[in-house]
Amino acid sequence: MAEGNPWEDQLIADVRANGGRPSEGPLKGHPIAIMWTTGAKSGEQRRSIVTYSRDGDDLVIAGTNSGNATKHPAWLANVEANPQVTLEVANETYQAIAEPATGAERDRLWAGHAEQLPWFGKYEEQITGRTIPVVRLRRAA
Repeated sequence: MAEGNPWEDQLIADVRANGGRPSEGPLKGHPIAIMWTTGAKSGEQRRSIVTYSRDGDDLVIAGTNSGNATKHPAWLANVEANPQVTLEVANETYQAIAEPATGAERDRLWAGHAEQLPWFGKYEEQITGRTIPVVRLRRAA
């Protein structure tokens, strides 16, 4: 499932060696999950590296696209087309269902995400013209 991006490959190796949190670089200490989705157009497996927060037993990810003001991340279209994903979190791999949040639930999850990961609060100031999507990742039964 590797996609051949050397920076991502090194980050993933660091994440795996350190129980889910990189030991160096710009994401040092961040809770990182590796998410595999099915491409909305291609149908091929796609790998994404996402920072997550928790809402009970579920993970929450935000489609900030690294602060890109103009477009949503590619993984969002993938989970909207096929919500079944594979997650690797703290060296555990499992199946999950991606549920894009809307309305008051989106706002609640975003507030919790920004509270747990304060640097995300700055993205609201950077990103104009689109609402930052928030997705709940629920472990599949």
